[in-house]
Amino acid sequence: MARRDRYTAAPAEDPKKEKIDKKAAAKDTLKLLRKYGKPYMPQFALAFVCLAGAGGLGLVYPYFVGKLLGSVFSSRDALQLKNVLYTLIIILCIQSVLSFGRTYLLNYIGEKLVTDIRGDLYEHLLRLSVNFFANRRTGELTSRIASDVTTIQNSATTSLAESLRQVIVFTGGTAFMFWINWKLACLLLGLIPAMVISFAVFGRNIRRRSTKVQDALAEANGILDETIAGIRTVQSFAREKYEVGRYQSHIGKSLSEALRRALARGLFNALIVFVLFGGFVVLLWYSGNQVIQGRLTAEQLIQFLFYTAWVGGALGSLSEYYGEFNQTIGASRRVVELFNTAPDIADAPDAKPATDVKGLVEVQNVRFCYPGREDSPALDGVTITARPGDVIALVGPSGAGKSTLISLIPRFFDVTGGNIAIDGNDVRQWRLQDLRENIGIVPQETTLFSGTVHDNIAYGNLDATEKDIERAARAAHAHEFIEQFPNGYQTIVGERGVKLSGGQRQRIAIARALLKNPKILILDEATSSLDSESERYVQEALDTLMEGRTTFVIAHRLSTVQRATRIVVVNQGKIVEEGNHLELLERDGIYKKLYRLQFRDVPSWLMNEAAIDAPERAERATGR
Repeated sequence: MARRDRYTAAPAEDPKKEKIDKKAAAKDTLKLLRKYGKPYMPQFALAFVCLAGAGGLGLVYPYFVGKLLGSVFSSRDALQLKNVLYTLIIILCIQSVLSFGRTYLLNYIGEKLVTDIRGDLYEHLLRLSVNFFANRRTGELTSRIASDVTTIQNSATTSLAESLRQVIVFTGGTAFMFWINWKLACLLLGLIPAMVISFAVFGRNIRRRSTKVQDALAEANGILDETIAGIRTVQSFAREKYEVGRYQSHIGKSLSEALRRALARGLFNALIVFVLFGGFVVLLWYSGNQVIQGRLTAEQLIQFLFYTAWVGGALGSLSEYYGEFNQTIGASRRVVELFNTAPDIADAPDAKPATDVKGLVEVQNVRFCYPGREDSPALDGVTITARPGDVIALVGPSGAGKSTLISLIPRFFDVTGGNIAIDGNDVRQWRLQDLRENIGIVPQETTLFSGTVHDNIAYGNLDATEKDIERAARAAHAHEFIEQFPNGYQTIVGERGVKLSGGQRQRIAIARALLKNPKILILDEATSSLDSESERYVQEALDTLMEGRTTFVIAHRLSTVQRATRIVVVNQGKIVEEGNHLELLERDGIYKKLYRLQFRDVPSWLMNEAAIDAPERAERATGR
């Protein structure tokens, strides 16, 4: 059976549902622009004055051009010609100033607007739960903040202003045309219904195509982002051609939709041009007869024809801006969707601030199911009590629920049943920021930012001094290798710390946790990336860090958890064993089996209390 591509097209939507969604999207767009445009209404009002002034002055050009040509060809009055030219120069100067004011103010508003939206959208994204990001691609989200917001900016300022200017030109030009000859004006305006129908038919098609183009680009950006992030994996498996094929597939979809959109726009503009110029031909025939019959002067004919060009150009421009606004609706819909996504994890209305946290953690009959997997709980009836200073080691097979359990303490997820309390208060009643500021986490896969070593350590405490940072680095045994870098603490670590080894990244992460100085510490395979010598140094630093703190340790190396206050064995989401190292070895349970698997080459005579108290001797005996 042929392999099915994991990126399949979504089923076609019901046209009626689409229509309702588009109306809702248009309303959301207006709400978004109203919300972020409100602080800049004074600037926008001034820009509108400049726009109206410049547009209004532009309307007098056809009138004076008619006067100019009339003075040359009819009256041959040199003085009148000079006065008309002087008037046009004055109008031109005023119009230039107004055009500058309009352009500057609108660009000012646009830049402010896009900065505000991006800032708020980024802040909103950071408040969303871990589960939200597990279901979204990074490239898709960055595309929303970058390209979609830029589309909104262009339409909300430049396109909107130009549309208003064209409306002024259309309205004013039409008024002048009726003033010159109402019969000719009625003839010309008879073409508008055909154009309105064209707007309705082609506009919807352009809007739909624009949305599909943006969606396809977002998918392509998602592939680009994850491929670059995993470039080592791609190259190690020699999958460059495969990834290029995936990327080009989505770029091809975007191109197809873009070409269809271009076709729709082209047909739309062609129809508008045909209607306008076809009407213009009819207008020339009719107005020419009016001049021959003496019902219209040459000066009026020239003025009317210029106003016809003005009005026709305004209608043509409005058709283009109408297509852009449809594109904006598609972009703003996705931005509004992100804004409307409520955080799964948020402060309760009566959330309490943290004061004098001791570190008593009580996990009481906790049950947890991941979204969409309600029938298979990851945790089922887990109860653990950790007092200040306790070191709770969580061991068990992969997928047993250990990482899930520790992710519930800082509320990356909320429990499905039961509760988790710190110092007697349910974590859901704590202020989220206070809760997480009192919890330090050193994960298995260390995440460093692309700045300097100094910045990554200081991330644990933004108010830390240089001495504090160096002290934390020394405690984590990171100072030694940092000092060997040419730029020391100012060394750039690269994206995700790619310029450092795994052990170096881990020690910087531990230094960061040391600097945070939390009351509750979570170590998720914190020493897994270290060699034996580095592990010994870091374990000494962690021993110091764990003093007086409540610590949860996840480790597959059982040699690193044997000095824990209590070892909790988790299997299939339940606690199956609990006790210290000696007690668990006396039972014929999972812990003893795991221990034997790791030390299966150790002679039986070493499996005694002395070997238990000094596991490094057993490791030396196996050559590990």
